[in-house]
Amino acid sequence: MEIHIVLDNIRSAFNVGSIFRSADGAGNVKKIYLCGITTDIDNPKLDKTALGATDMVPSQHYDTTLEAIEELKEKGISIYCVELTKDAQNFQKIEYPKKVALVFGHEKKGVDPEILKRADKIIYIPMRGRKESLNVANCASIILYEITRD
Repeated sequence: MEIHIVLDNIRSAFNVGSIFRSADGAGNVKKIYLCGITTDIDNPKLDKTALGATDMVPSQHYDTTLEAIEELKEKGISIYCVELTKDAQNFQKIEYPKKVALVFGHEKKGVDPEILKRADKIIYIPMRGRKESLNVANCASIILYEITRD
């Protein structure tokens, strides 16, 4: 399996760093696309949580998420957005393609609606408590480990 991670305007450098660590830990992540306001890897706050994982997982900054999505689509990579929508599917009950890009959105606003329109599938993590969502870095970890499970 080949996994690409697209970070759509993630505002916290700590979340970005944590996602790098999870990407390295889960394996199979070919590249992390840092889009819009998402910090680049030169931010010292990012390394507090990445702890060197930025050297282990390739990344690139894009001015817009749309730019990254278009590049991925040109390569024939399926786009799976992680978002709570009425047509989202439980992430544990679907089959993943051999090449997939997982899009994680802004901590409060979620994935941009224009990006959702370009998704091949929208997935979500079911919540069993009272909160309707998890922290974006936790969400990324859960999904990465689920889809790389033997």
